[in-house]
This record gives sequence, C-alpha cells and structure tokens, in this order.
Amino acid sequence: MSAREFNFDGLVGPSHNYAGLSFGNVASFSNVKSASNPKLAALQGLAKMRALAARGFGQALLPPQDRPNFRLLRSVGFTGSDAEVLAKAAKESPVILACAYSASPMWTANAATVSPSADSADGRLHFTSANLNNKLHRAFEHEQSTRALRAIFKDEKHFAVHDALPGTPAFGDEGAANHTRLCKDHGSAGVEMFVYGRTEFDAAATAPKKYPARQTLEASQAVARLHGLSAERTMYIQQNPDVIDQGVFHNDVIAVGNANALFYHEQAFADEAGALDQLRRALAGVGADLNAIRVDTARVPVADAVASYLFNSQLLSKADGKMALVIPHECQEVASVASYLEGLVASGSVIDELIHFDLRQSMRNGGGPACLRLRVALTDAEAAAMHQGVVMTETLYHTLVAWVEKHYRDRLEPADLADPQLAIEVHTALEELSRILGLPGLYD
Repeated sequence: MSAREFNFDGLVGPSHNYAGLSFGNVASFSNVKSASNPKLAALQGLAKMRALAARGFGQALLPPQDRPNFRLLRSVGFTGSDAEVLAKAAKESPVILACAYSASPMWTANAATVSPSADSADGRLHFTSANLNNKLHRAFEHEQSTRALRAIFKDEKHFAVHDALPGTPAFGDEGAANHTRLCKDHGSAGVEMFVYGRTEFDAAATAPKKYPARQTLEASQAVARLHGLSAERTMYIQQNPDVIDQGVFHNDVIAVGNANALFYHEQAFADEAGALDQLRRALAGVGADLNAIRVDTARVPVADAVASYLFNSQLLSKADGKMALVIPHECQEVASVASYLEGLVASGSVIDELIHFDLRQSMRNGGGPACLRLRVALTDAEAAAMHQGVVMTETLYHTLVAWVEKHYRDRLEPADLADPQLAIEVHTALEELSRILGLPGLYD
C-alpha cells in the first residue's frame, strides 16, 4: 500500500520566550532569560513549512498550546483572578510562572510517538501522547497534545490516539524524539526503533551521571504494546549515557533516520555494533537493507554536533530516490560540520542535497528542524480522512503570516510574563487561529 510522509510542524506561539527551563539542553540553558522575538520565530517556522510544501513534501502543522497554563498555576496554590494569579506567581516564584509560559510545545517531535497503519496489529495509525514528565514545564503538555491530535485525526476507523502513559519516573516518555522508523518505503511494514536512556527496574543498568535520561525502556515497551507492534520488528536500543552527559538530551540530537537510511554519530548508542546488527536483521525481514551513514568523532566531535544540531535535521525522501537533509544555518557556522556535509554530498551518498533554513529563534531555545516536526506516514485514505485545515498550502501560509503580523510581539522580555495583557493577547490570537484552522473549540 502506498503512503506519503507528512511532517507536522509546531506553529510557534505568541508567547515564545527563553526561560532556560530544560536542564540537560545546552542551547536552552545558555540563552536563559534573554529577550526573544515571537513574531520572527513564528515567521521562520512558517517559511520552512511553506518551502517544503512547495517542494512537494507532505507538510502540515500542529497549533500552539494556550499560554499561560493557568491550570498549573492554580494547582500549586496561586489564587484569585487571572491577573492576580500572574502577579502572585511573578512575585513568589518567577520560575513557576516561566513554566506556565513555556514555549516548548512548538517542538512537536515530543508531542507523541507515531506508528503507521502498516506496522500496527489493527491496521490503524496510532499515536501515544508523550507524558514529558521529566520537566515541570512540559508535564502538562500531553493534555492539549491529545486534544489537538484527536481533533485532527478523529476518524476512529483510521486513527487511534492514546492517552499519555502514567506520569511516573518509570514511564518517562519524550515521544518521537527517541523513536525512529526504518523501512523500504513509507507504505510497507517497517522496523520501529525506540532509543531509551535508562531502565527503571534494573538498578545495575548504566545511566548518565550529569544530566537526566528522559526516556525509559519501560515507556518504550508500553508504547509498542499500545500500538500493537510486532516483536520481530520492534527494537529497543540504549542511548550512550556518555553523550547524554554531553548535552544529547534526546536521540534526535545524535541520530536521524528515514526509509532505510540511518544517519548517526559514532557515539550515539551504548552498543553501536549490536544496534546495527539488530537493525540489519530486522530490516531484512521487511525486504530492506540498512544504509548506515556513520559520522566519526574524529570528523565531528559530539560538542560540534550539539552546537550545530547536525543530527537534529530532517531527512526527506525525494522523487528521484535520493534524500535531502534539512539543516539549520548553524551547520554552516561550525567548521567541522560544514566540512563534513560538503564531503557527504559530494561522496555519492543517498543524501545528495542540503536544504538550509534560518531557525535561529528555535535554535536558541534548544530545538532544531527535527524538534519542530512530528512525522506521520499516511495512506491516501488516511490523508483524506484527517482534518484538512492544518495542511500547509500557499493560501494558508499567507493567512497565517497576516495572523502573526497582527497578534505577535517582536520582543518579549522575562519580565513581560507578569503582564496580564500578554495572556489576553495570546488567548485572543489562539481563538482566531482555531477559526482559521477550522478547529472550533480547540482551546475551550
């Protein structure tokens, strides 16, 4: 059965800000409390979506989440009117206020894990919203993510959207950022690779020492069960704990896959040889040969990979059978990475094109091209059954640009989060957005 991959990019919200809340994410932490530009961030993201849609790639969006999260603020004891809640939080705990205003839902790679219908036992496309319970500022996201996914993929004949796993450390789940699907083509059965950082129920298992391992083996196994995945075509591979301690907080910061290609760093996995052997054997079972593209430490040190987000790129199949690598401008600014990519494209690799985007607003907050998108392989029937209002078209692009220009600020300081007018502006903007996308009631 034929299928087409759509990338659902997160539309950056009106309160995009740099709070530096994500310990373990070096870029996020290094830009804490600097001024952001929400308008520019949204326009940069929209430009990327428009360009890829124009190239013929399947492109859609997930709407931003409402901010601030008043439910979070009230649940920890801030009372009164909305304005009073904001004032009290700003005075007593600016960090909690920043958590309530977190911009992180823009990174939809963390919204859910997705298994195409070709892989599932019941022949439906499955989503499990990620609980993101490692960080306070993200732990409430799954409620709105589930709501949005069910609004877009509401036909239960074709789609199953599961609630997030229990919000306990044992089931720490960060979504598609630690999940890669490899296959012969998007419509055929594939191999689903879950990369985990630690094992909750094995005290002797290795784990990082400096930064938290956010994805557990137990969560990965639970998602696979919910999606009805075949044991023979499901791999559980441990991330190298040493690279987590170097700022590789998700697997998509050190590896990216598409079709039968796995583009990865030498230090990505705890057992590189074992991981590749498992993948080769599993892919052989679905008629595919693994194309492993290894980047050696001697060519690109881990620190350079993290600084440039080389692997937090999109790997897209082109009509000619080759692949394009979607990269941020930062890849051209880190000498080792720029040199490596030049050689890669000239080498005759399946990756024969680089597509550059300016995503500096997202990059400074700790997310690159791959963070911004959730990959969903859809058959023709599934593509027709999903809500069409979120599919990127030239008309939608221009409508959203005008909406951003109307509602977004071009500068946001940390102190602005205490301004009750900002909350009103965000809510007003999102109510209009729900009408634009044809999703009334999305923010009720």
